[in-house]
Amino acid sequence: MLAPYASKPEQSRGRLVPEEESHFRSPFQRDRDRIIHASAFRRLKHKTQVFVEHEGDNYRTRLTHSIEVGQVARTVAGALGLNQELTEAVALAHDLGHTPFGHTGEDALHALMEPYGGFDHNAQAIRIVTKLERHYAEFDGLNLTWETLEAIAKHNGPVEGALPWALAECNAALDLELHTHASAEAQVAALADDIAYNNHDLHDGLRAGLFTDEEITALPMIGPAYAEVDAKYPGLDWNRRRHEALRRVFGVMVGDVIDTSRARLAESGASSVEEIRALGRPVVQFSPEIWTQLKDIREFLFRRMYRAPSVMVIRKQVAVVVEELFDLFLHDPGLLPERWLHDLAMAEGDETAVARIISDYIAGMTDRFALHEHERLMKP
Repeated sequence: MLAPYASKPEQSRGRLVPEEESHFRSPFQRDRDRIIHASAFRRLKHKTQVFVEHEGDNYRTRLTHSIEVGQVARTVAGALGLNQELTEAVALAHDLGHTPFGHTGEDALHALMEPYGGFDHNAQAIRIVTKLERHYAEFDGLNLTWETLEAIAKHNGPVEGALPWALAECNAALDLELHTHASAEAQVAALADDIAYNNHDLHDGLRAGLFTDEEITALPMIGPAYAEVDAKYPGLDWNRRRHEALRRVFGVMVGDVIDTSRARLAESGASSVEEIRALGRPVVQFSPEIWTQLKDIREFLFRRMYRAPSVMVIRKQVAVVVEELFDLFLHDPGLLPERWLHDLAMAEGDETAVARIISDYIAGMTDRFALHEHERLMKP
């Protein structure tokens, strides 16, 4: 039973290349399934979330992060009466465009691509699902519905100003109405991302020894969770204590989004997904109190985890890997694998087109493949 403001599969604006729809899967379920079966989705298992893939088996990767985002997104969407299949499709696709080595790789590639239009991982996700996945007989990409593409492009809000070139290409063909907010399903996926990474980065930072349980109990939301566990389970061993506390923090974030968004949706009076888009403001949000507390947690994680000295050492090393691979391929594009040579031939004489092909190739690499290729090509 979907709410009036939910995205209805039977009202989808369709696909760029018309297809006969499935008799047993909705269009949004089909989108989700195509994303799961995409090569780019599989490669996320060896792409950095915070720690480079070879640093430990228990840290989150882009794949496990995306799965956790999908789980949160489905839970919230179900509680709000939204379309869970569309929400999950967006959640699973939101990081498809990430480079190897996480935001470090993205920053390095963006700087290298500055003369050629730059690099943006959200726009790259759109490029992957519309151009770079090449498995189907009748089209490039995954031929996703308009609603799924809109949600991937706009899940963080309207896209204003100069468009990233990869997104501009897709928008020219489909008009994703980038000046408006996206569906409530897309907004849920965006906040599910916030919930997932705030939760698992605390787990991973503790596991890595970057900070202690005692240090994070000084943070809002986290201290009360530890106190509740200590009162209920006195003497609990440190590992179970930590897990019990952080799952309570997780529950607070999820519950707050559901309660706050349910009230905002009712207050909006929206009776269709089009009215959600036209509101001019997001309807899926944290409460002001929890949002303020999350900012404190994010600031702590930035200082103690994302910019920790041990993390920064690795960041500098892997940035060099991206820079040297890009320069090497730019000066000798023939070193690219055979499947990329057709694209290079079509781009002959166009330096920007060649650079963008090289960017596509490097962005698609996993951490370990990038390290292996750097070793093979730069240190024969």
